[in-house]
Amino acid sequence: MHACMASQFPADDSIVLVAVDKDKNSSSAVKWAIDNLLINTNNLVLVHVRVKNSPKPASDSNGGSSDEAAQNVFTPFRAYSARKRIVVKEIVVENTDVTKGLIDYINNHCVTNVVLGASSRSALGRKYWTHDVPTMMNKAAPEFCTVYVVSKGKQQSVRPAVKPLGSPAPARQSSSSAWSPSRLSNSSDDSSRLTYTRAEQKIAESDKMRLSNGSIDNLHAPETTSSQRHTPQSDGSMRYARISPRSVDLTGENLDFTQVGIKDTAMNGNSAYAMDAEMKRLKLELRQTLDMYNAACKEAIMANQAADELNRWKMEEARKFEQARLAEEAALAIAETEKAKCRAAIEAAKRAQKLAEIEAQRRKYAELKAKRETERKKQAMNVRSENDVRYRKYTIEEIEVATKKFSASQKIGEGGYGPVFKGKLDHTPVAIKVLSPDAAQGKRQFQQEVEVLSLIRHPNLVLLLGACPEYGCLVYELMNNGSLEDRLFRKGNTPSIPWEIRFKIAAEIATGLLFLHQAKPEPLVHRDLKPGNILLDKNYVCKISDVGLARLVPPSVADSVTQYHMTSAAGTFCYIDPEYQQTGKLETKSDIYSLGVMLLQIITARPPMGLTHHVERAIEKGKFADFLDPTVPNWPVEEALTFAKLSLKCAELRKKDRPDLGSVIVPELNKLSEFGMSSMSSIAS
Repeated sequence: MHACMASQFPADDSIVLVAVDKDKNSSSAVKWAIDNLLINTNNLVLVHVRVKNSPKPASDSNGGSSDEAAQNVFTPFRAYSARKRIVVKEIVVENTDVTKGLIDYINNHCVTNVVLGASSRSALGRKYWTHDVPTMMNKAAPEFCTVYVVSKGKQQSVRPAVKPLGSPAPARQSSSSAWSPSRLSNSSDDSSRLTYTRAEQKIAESDKMRLSNGSIDNLHAPETTSSQRHTPQSDGSMRYARISPRSVDLTGENLDFTQVGIKDTAMNGNSAYAMDAEMKRLKLELRQTLDMYNAACKEAIMANQAADELNRWKMEEARKFEQARLAEEAALAIAETEKAKCRAAIEAAKRAQKLAEIEAQRRKYAELKAKRETERKKQAMNVRSENDVRYRKYTIEEIEVATKKFSASQKIGEGGYGPVFKGKLDHTPVAIKVLSPDAAQGKRQFQQEVEVLSLIRHPNLVLLLGACPEYGCLVYELMNNGSLEDRLFRKGNTPSIPWEIRFKIAAEIATGLLFLHQAKPEPLVHRDLKPGNILLDKNYVCKISDVGLARLVPPSVADSVTQYHMTSAAGTFCYIDPEYQQTGKLETKSDIYSLGVMLLQIITARPPMGLTHHVERAIEKGKFADFLDPTVPNWPVEEALTFAKLSLKCAELRKKDRPDLGSVIVPELNKLSEFGMSSMSSIAS
C-alpha cells in the first residue's frame, strides 16, 4: 500500500500546498495559486521548511514546528489571503533538506497540488545546476502530485501527475531515503534498484527498434516530459530518464506498468535502451546549448555594433563640444560688451526713475485730493436721498413678521423675478414680491428706480406701496380676486366671468398699457404681459402688475427672465413677440402682440398655444360661435367676432401690421366695453 494511504491523515484532492520562504518568488507563487488553483475550494496550505543541522524530535500535531521566528515567514501572505477570503493553514517543517521535508509532508498528507517559486538563478544556471528546490521537486515528487513552478506571477513550468491519488502505486522505498538529494545525484545503494515487468520490457524493445530506425526525435528532454522511470548504470548510480507518451503505442494490448524489485541481471536487456535514451537526452541538451551559444554570439555582435556606433557618437559629440566651446568664448566677449552698455543704461534708468517717483508723488497727492472731494459729494448725495424718500420704507424685520418669515403658507405666487407672499403691513393687506438674489442691484440705484415706480399711478396699474431696498422687497396692494388667468380657467371652482365684465377688463388692460407706452421721458415696455400678470380686485377692476420690474434688475437679468419665458413653458412662450425673438429688439409693439393673444383668451378661455390659428380657422369655417367660452351664456356673437378680429390684428407676426394702441385698439375696446355695460344696465333694470 502507498505511504499516503497508510498515513494517519486522510487524502484530499482539494489540498493546494505552496512552499514559501522569504524570497519574492514565494509571494508571487501564493498569489498565483489563489488566483488559478483555488476554484472549488478556499483552503490553502503554506509550508515553510526550516533547515536544521541535527534533527529535533519536537513537532506539533500537524507535523510542523511552532517556533515563533519561523512563523514570521507567513506574515506577508496573511493580509492578501484575508482579502481573498482564503482559509490558510500555516505549517513549519524542520528537516536537514528542504526537498526532503516537502516530499515527506506531501506523502504524509497526500497533497495533489504543489506550487513553488522559481529559482533565482539564470536560465543557463538552472539547466546545469540540478540541486535547486524546483528542479529537485520536479524529479522527486510523488506520481500523484502535480508540481507548478511560478516566476514573476506567471507559470514557468508544470509537471503533471502521472497517476490519480487512488490508483495503486509502485513499490519503492520511503520518500525519506529514496528521494533525497544525495540519492538523486550519486547513490551507491545497489540493493534498492528498480526494474520493469514484462510489459515494460516490451515497450523498451519497441522503442529500441524505433531508435535503430532513426526515430530519435520521439524522445523528449527530461525538462519537458511528464513520466519518469529509473535506469541503472554501470557505476551503480541511479539516473532518471523520461519517455514521451508519443513514443509508446498503448492501444495494442493491455500493459502492466507495475514496478517490482529484481536483481541486476534482469536489467541487462534494458541497459542498452537506457543508454540510448540518455544519449538522446544529452544530444537534445547539447542542441539547446548550441542554440543558446548562437544567440549569445548574435547578441555579442550586436553589442559590438552598438559599441562602434556609440564610439562614433562620442567623437561627434566631442566635435560639437569643441564648436560649442568656441561659440561660448565668442558669446562671452559679446556679453562683456553688452554688460558695459547695460551698466550705462541702468545709470540712465535710475535717473529717470527718480524723476518718475517725484511725478508719482505729485499725482498721488492729486488723486487723494480728488477722492476726498468725491467722498464728500457722495455723502452729501446720500444724506439728501435719505431725507427725500418718496415711498414707504420697510425694514426686513417688518417684512418677516408680515410674511411669517416667508412661510410657504403665505406664498401666493411665483414669477420670473421672484416669489410673491401675502401679508399685512400698517394694518393693510399687501402682496410682497421678493426679488431673486441675482436680480439685486446697488442700494442707491434700487432706491432711484423704486422712486420712479412709486410715481407711476394709474387706476389700472397695481399700486406700489413701499419697499425694503436692503433686501430687494417690493410691497404692493393686495388684489382679492387673484389673477385673470385663475378666473378665466376657474381655478378653485370659481364662477365664470360674464361677457360684459370681460369686455370691460379688455378695455381697462389696453388703457393701462397705453399709459405705460406714453410715459416720459421714454415709454415703459412691460415685456411680460399675460393673464397671470393681470390682477383683479373685489369689483373685477383689473390692474397690470410687474410694471417696470425690468428697470429694477440689471439688463442681463432682465434678458434672462425673458429668455426663461421663451424657453420654459410653451404657454408662456406663446406671448413673446416673434419678431423680438428673431432680432432681440424690444419696442412697444412687442406688448401689442402679447395683448392680442391675451384678448383671444379672454373670450375663449383656451390655452395660448396655437390659439390665433384656431380662431382664424373657426372664423373661416363659420364656426366661431362654437369657439367661444361655453361656460358663458348669451354671447353677442357679432360683437365677439369684432373683438376677435381686432385681437388677431394685434397678434400679427410683423410689427408694422399691428394696429396702433392709442388710435385704434383703445377706442374699439371702449366701444365694446360700453356695449357690455349698457347690456348689464338693461338686464338689471
